[in-house]
Amino acid sequence: MAPSIHHSGGTVCEPVDVPVNKRHLDMVYSHIKYSDKPFMGIVTSKERAEDTMAMAGVVFGEEFVRDNPVLVAITNCNSPLVWDATMLDAMRVYARHNQPLILAPFALCGASTSASAVGAVAQVNAEALAGVAFTQLIRPGSPQIYGQFMVTVDMKTGAPMGGTPEAAQMMYLMGALARKYKLPWRTSGFHVGSKLNDAQAGYEANMLMHAAILSGANYIWHSAGWLEAGLTCGYSKFATDCEQLVGWYKYAGGLPFDDFKEAMAAIREVGPQGHFLGTQHTLDHFESAFFMPNIMDFNSFEQWKAEGAKDHDTRGREKARNMLADYEEPKLDEGIADGLKDLIARREEKLPDSVS
Repeated sequence: MAPSIHHSGGTVCEPVDVPVNKRHLDMVYSHIKYSDKPFMGIVTSKERAEDTMAMAGVVFGEEFVRDNPVLVAITNCNSPLVWDATMLDAMRVYARHNQPLILAPFALCGASTSASAVGAVAQVNAEALAGVAFTQLIRPGSPQIYGQFMVTVDMKTGAPMGGTPEAAQMMYLMGALARKYKLPWRTSGFHVGSKLNDAQAGYEANMLMHAAILSGANYIWHSAGWLEAGLTCGYSKFATDCEQLVGWYKYAGGLPFDDFKEAMAAIREVGPQGHFLGTQHTLDHFESAFFMPNIMDFNSFEQWKAEGAKDHDTRGREKARNMLADYEEPKLDEGIADGLKDLIARREEKLPDSVS
């Protein structure tokens, strides 16, 4: 459905009609049932993290889970300089089970850090490393990911700003530090402050994803659908971002030289003043040689107008509707599905309804 997205995420949709202390069961089950991609573990309490691991044991087998990472969880440092009890409890659970954690301070630079890009990086680096060190006290060698979420704050309003040059520059520093420590690292890509899938959203997204790619990030989150600094997810934005990610993968892969000799032969074949549209080389490579998006429009003004004069957001909404219409639920083994339902029912019966 979205091959450029490798992970189904975490809180895609929180069921607010379900008691707070039971929601995690439905959320994890939805990831398993409706997607065949890796999913995120719950970190809002020790018990919910344990429930996540129990559900993973049903899906993958408890013995397999003991020796292999099957999910990833993200814990956020409460900047400045606090790993609170909730996060530490979840870190204990996942580290003990040898599951990878993303140790990612959540920094609003200028508010929860000093009003300095380099000062913010120094603080976030210390916070992330403290989280990594803590997990190694729980289980030495457990897999960890050095992480960060850093956006600048609009000093006029206090609102977080997404695609700023400072946010991009801080990524480059964090990438260099991750390589120094020999740790895989996580950042974010298309997290924008715009309220619409408009030009501002495009400017912000390009600023951030370009930096994420060039800084060598291993794990890029918030890469599709993000609007209003994360308060909104847009269907059109999700569809157009997914298409852009295909292009970014191609960009990050560099230029291939495997057909260079064939290309040179085609130049000699055509010679001066000819064209390449009918050459065998073009026929062999035209489908894969260049990024050819479907949502973006490169037609003439006249053709664009004749086809309804649709803007990028409109075309994105149409694509999103088609994606939903074409969705096919992945096949989940009936035994696994029954095991999960049984586990959820037993846990829900044991847990009294709670608003916290």
